Amino acid sequence: MITHLALDGVLEGALGVGLDIIDTAAGLAAADAHAPVRSELLLAQRVVSMDGAHVRSGGGRSISVTAGIAVDTMEFGPDDVLVMPGPSAADRPRIDRLLTQPDTARAVELIRQAAAGGATVVASCSATFVLAASGLLAGRDATTTWWLAPLFAHRFPDVTVRADRMVVDSGMVLTAGAAFAHADVMLAVVARLGGPDLAHRVARYLVLDARMSQSRYMVLEHLRATDPILRAVEHHVTANLDRQASLRELATAASVSPRTLARRTRDSLGMSPTEFVHRLRVAHAAGLLATTRRPVDAIAAAVGYADPAAFRRVYRRHTGETPSTTRARVEFVGAGQPSTHQENRKAGHKAAP
Repeated sequence: MITHLALDGVLEGALGVGLDIIDTAAGLAAADAHAPVRSELLLAQRVVSMDGAHVRSGGGRSISVTAGIAVDTMEFGPDDVLVMPGPSAADRPRIDRLLTQPDTARAVELIRQAAAGGATVVASCSATFVLAASGLLAGRDATTTWWLAPLFAHRFPDVTVRADRMVVDSGMVLTAGAAFAHADVMLAVVARLGGPDLAHRVARYLVLDARMSQSRYMVLEHLRATDPILRAVEHHVTANLDRQASLRELATAASVSPRTLARRTRDSLGMSPTEFVHRLRVAHAAGLLATTRRPVDAIAAAVGYADPAAFRRVYRRHTGETPSTTRARVEFVGAGQPSTHQENRKAGHKAAP
């Protein structure tokens, strides 16, 4: 049984995509004459709240829960999964409120109860803070929403934060990054319960790509709205994408000292200015890999790496896959649909070399 625990303020998109993925997996398993009956049974699901009443979503709408379930009497076994999509808590004050709510304390106890029974526990986005508060992540690797990673690391120093990963599998505990990484972690749940082939078919049926890293999705809208220094650095790097820039040059572009810039990137992002620049370049490279047919070496040069081998190492470190894998995955997901390259040709534009 898969139990989705909806806390007050739950993100509707995350909860909804989790339910849709499991429903799709159950339907595909039921239609497959060769699939084990056990897979279909394990993919049964329900939505619960801490008090059995409807909860209010982050958008203020009422979310229905499965009727007649008393959370305090629930039992969990090794075949069960407890899933927590993140509530709407995108900054420190809202995380503080989340962690001090009475329902959160009760949810922490439910997490411990599920783990003691041998169940798998899954959390995404801000719900990873609730999971960490249970102590279940101590000594383990975990991920969370990338812009909350420094706060997470500060609150839970006994957890190794892997903010560059979309999903982190730590045995009986799985964590996922930002809200739509919930799709990835639910596919991981399907793979556990119904096998990798079923998860692959669900991903194809719902046109979900097998993302491995949220670093290439860090489009920095959050930073543009909140930090003019980092916004200035991002603008300078983008305007000079084909060449490297020194720390002093970046600091000058942001009208601060190199020391101030280093402190700001560390406090805001949990990384050095150099790491920040690498992530910006990798994000642009991922976009070029997905939308053009330019050779990987040419893309490396276009985003400021004179040495293609160095680019491949940096790209793999930040995304968890090679540039060629990214391109092949995007092409696979778009199979049967016109690619950007094909559309450009039809429109009479010259395709990228």
